[in-house]
Amino acid sequence: MIVLKTNRELALMREACRISAGALRVAGEAVQPGVSTEEIDRIAYEYIIKQGAKPNFLNYNGFPATACISINDEVIHGIPSKKRVIKEGDIVSIDLGASLNGYNGDNAATFAAGKISPEAERLINTTRESLYKGIEAAVAGGRIGDISSAVQRYCEERGYSVVRDFVGHGIGSKLHEDPSVPNYGTPGRGVRLLPGMTLAIEPMINMGGFEVRQLSDGWTIKTKDAGLSAHFEHTVAITTDGPKILTVE
Repeated sequence: MIVLKTNRELALMREACRISAGALRVAGEAVQPGVSTEEIDRIAYEYIIKQGAKPNFLNYNGFPATACISINDEVIHGIPSKKRVIKEGDIVSIDLGASLNGYNGDNAATFAAGKISPEAERLINTTRESLYKGIEAAVAGGRIGDISSAVQRYCEERGYSVVRDFVGHGIGSKLHEDPSVPNYGTPGRGVRLLPGMTLAIEPMINMGGFEVRQLSDGWTIKTKDAGLSAHFEHTVAITTDGPKILTVE
């Protein structure tokens, strides 16, 4: 069931999303060679708690941390660890969110650790831009497929592949709500976009093929061919005045 939010509910979501955006910012600023992913997770946790909110990923379906931190060929759901130390040239995807007053925010970005390769930088830039292409297509009266196809077309035209096994989602009082928001699809198809819908739009883009595999930890998702992957996400509201990004400070 798709839940349309009232203006009051959107105002509450904006606060949760603002904190989510701030937590992602400080976590990204901590991405440096020699820093453990556990330390980055701690920084994000402390930021969210100090804002009076709760990390909504922590213990969600058993996930043991505030942030999913995924490095290089890890697509999503990497578990922070003291033993996992970032190296020069790594690309680090951080996905996290905050819950406040019964509503959720969710956002993600991929960060460079020191000097990265031109190929990695191009992947990051393409994935980031594809997110905004998707957001531009999130117009009331349109369809989910408009968002999906905008992301897919932009990335595939540049030689990248779009992960199929994991998709974006609705968000609100629950972290994951209907509808699903794939990053691949056909314009004019899928659920109608209505004012009051709130969506987590999140391209997951691979340098090689789109196939992925899950590690034995039960969480971490990697590219099957060990190619690099990048991930960007915003929480977006559908309004009569166009799409509004909520995950901004």
